Formats: sequence, C-alpha cells, structure tokens
Amino acid sequence: MELSSKEKLIGVTFNDKNLLVQAFTHRSYINENRNLKLSHNERLEFLGDAVLELVTTEFLYAKYPLKTEGDLTAIRAALVNTVTLAEVGTELKFNSELLLSKGEAKDTGRARQAILANTFEAITGAIYLDQGYDVARAFIANALLPRTDIIVSEGLWVDAKSKFQEKAQEHMSQTPSYDTVSEEGPDHDKQFLVGVFVGGEKIATGTGKSKQDAEQAAAREGLKIKGWL
Repeated sequence: MELSSKEKLIGVTFNDKNLLVQAFTHRSYINENRNLKLSHNERLEFLGDAVLELVTTEFLYAKYPLKTEGDLTAIRAALVNTVTLAEVGTELKFNSELLLSKGEAKDTGRARQAILANTFEAITGAIYLDQGYDVARAFIANALLPRTDIIVSEGLWVDAKSKFQEKAQEHMSQTPSYDTVSEEGPDHDKQFLVGVFVGGEKIATGTGKSKQDAEQAAAREGLKIKGWL
C-alpha cells in the first residue's frame, strides 16, 4: 500500500502509519494472511462512527437552526448511511487501497458498499486517534459535509414511501402500490427498476441496487411529479 499518496488524498499525514494501514485492512484479509502482524479495522470503525455522528450532529445543529429534532435526525441518517459513505469512499479511491481477501476483492455489489462505508468510519477513527478531534472534523467537513445541500434540496432525507403514501391518500384517496418493472445484472450486483402506481396509474419509476432502494427512488420521483415534495 502506497501510504504517502493516500495521505495526500485524504489530506492528513499520519504520525503512526500503522493506524492508516489498519484502517484499510478488512477482517477477511487477516483471516487469509494470519502470518502477517496486522490488525483489522473494526475497532477503528467503532470509534470513527461515534466521531462521525458527533461531527455531523454539531454541523447540522448549527446549519439548520429552525429544523426539528426529527428532521435533523433524518438528515443526519441520510448523510452518514452506507450508500453516501460508500460514494465518498469511491471518490477518495479507497477501492485501490483496501486490503481484502481474494473472495471479498471480487465483490463489487452491496457488500463492497458496506466495506467502503466502514472504511470511511475506520479512517475517521484513525485520524481522531492520530491527530485529534479538530483534524478528524476537518476531514469529514471536506469529504462528506458538502453533500448536505444536495440531500436536503432533493429531499433525500425524507422517507419518500411514507410521504408519497400520505399524499396519495390525501389527494387521491388511494394507497400506492409498487411493482418491479425489470431487474438486470448478476446476483451480487442487481439493478432494479420499480414503478409506483396509484389506482392503476403509473406515476413514476425509480432504480436502485435493491427493491427497497428502487421503491424509495420511485416514490421520491412521484413526489416531484405530483408537486408533493
């Protein structure tokens, strides 16, 4: 693993290089290479998760003084969920740095998303241990927090299915239903296309890597089409 390039990418120079190596080491790699004196990243992930929650909570509390506790909680959940953190990890080129077993290295679907998200948390924990809270907060601020405006403006923090059902019953006196239009790709990396229907009328479609994600996307698009968002 080329550490200097990764340090430049995340904007942090580590005093303890072993922490950076550990942050990128998945349990499966240790199981496959027991002779190596390495530790996996799960403890760092546990610590980083707590740091990430505090930083995002502090940020959202200051940024949205008029939003309720429930809204702030929902926005935070959308900001630190597996999909968002995995997207950030991909942008930061974590994939090329991960230490994985041969089997895990082949998986590019939802399991890889979880690994990338967990790695982001582990790196946050490693930065906190090595550099302190302020540097960890700066890393999160640069890598993750700029996504907040998109999440809020596009309503990605809203439980779209619940909101769409509420509005459909209010305006159309109907309960929406969801049907899978198509699914493509191998089992480990499926892409689903789902339609949302009200009274037999197809309102919108959405795509996702699971039926649940696709349903949420369809409901979100339906809210936009109907002007209910």
